[in-house]
Amino acid sequence: MKYRFKRILITALLSLMAIGFLFPLVLTVSNSFMSETEITYNYSMISESSSTSSSIADSSNKYASLRLIPEVVVIEQYYNVLVKKPQFLFMFWNSVIITVPIVLGQIVVSCLTAFAFAKLKFKGRDQLFFIYIIVMLLPFQVTLVPNYLVADKLGLVNNYLSIILPGIFNTFGVFLMKQYMDQIPDSYIEAAKVDGASQFTIFFKIILPMCKNGIAAMFILVFIDNWNMVEQPLVFLRDAAKQPLSVYLSRIISGERGLAFSASAIYMLPMLLIFLFGVNYLIEGIERSGIKE
Repeated sequence: MKYRFKRILITALLSLMAIGFLFPLVLTVSNSFMSETEITYNYSMISESSSTSSSIADSSNKYASLRLIPEVVVIEQYYNVLVKKPQFLFMFWNSVIITVPIVLGQIVVSCLTAFAFAKLKFKGRDQLFFIYIIVMLLPFQVTLVPNYLVADKLGLVNNYLSIILPGIFNTFGVFLMKQYMDQIPDSYIEAAKVDGASQFTIFFKIILPMCKNGIAAMFILVFIDNWNMVEQPLVFLRDAAKQPLSVYLSRIISGERGLAFSASAIYMLPMLLIFLFGVNYLIEGIERSGIKE
C-alpha cells in the first residue's frame, strides 16, 4: 500500500511537471490560430499594466486572459509570415545555413576526438581531456570575446564561419562521445588488431556502428542548442539580413503578437520533429547502455 501511494504521488508530480513544460508550447500553437484582435484583447492587461504608472494595488488586479481555444480559427498569421513577409523565410534559411554545418562538423570532429581519448594511448591523454572538461564547464559568454577577437583578426566578422567554426569544435560532443565509447569493450578492438585491422578500419567498422545511439543523441542536443542561438549572431553578424530566425523573433514588436506566435510555431517545428523521431535514440544514447563485456 505504501509503495502504491508513493507511485501515485510520483506519477501525479511528474504529470504536473509535464503539464507545466507543455503549457507554453500549447499556448503558442493555439494563439497562432487567433486573430490579432483576439490576441490583443487577451493580452491587453499586460500592456496596460506595463505602460501605466499605477500603484501596485491597482496593477495586481490586471491579468492576461490565457485562452487555449480561439473563438475563431484564422490562418491569416501564417499567410503573413510565409507570403507577405519574405524576411521570415530568408532568416529561416539563415538558421539552416548556420546550424546544419555546425551539427555535421561537430559530429565528425567529436567522434574522431572521442575515439582518440577513449581508445588510443598517448602521452598526456588524460591531462588533455581534463582541459577539455574545464573548457566545457565554462559558459560560452566567457569564450565569446576571445572568439570575436580571433574572428576579427581572420577577417571573419559578419561571416557565417565566425559562428560555424567555434560551433564545430565545441567540447560537449567530445565529452558525450568519449563517455559512450568508454563502454565499448577493448576486447573488440584487440580482436580486430589480431585480424590485421588498421585504426581506420576499427573506427569505421567497429566503433561507429556501436555508437549510433550516442551519435543520434549528440545530433539532437547539438541541433536544438544551435537552432536557438541568439547571442552569437548578434555579436558576429552585423548585417541583419544574415542573422538567423531566432534573432528575428526577438525583435518582433508588440503590435505583431499574432505574427510572433505563428512564426514561433513554425520555428519550433523542426526541433519537435527531430525530437519526436529521435527520442528513443536520445534516451539510449545518454544512458550509454547495452554494451558489456
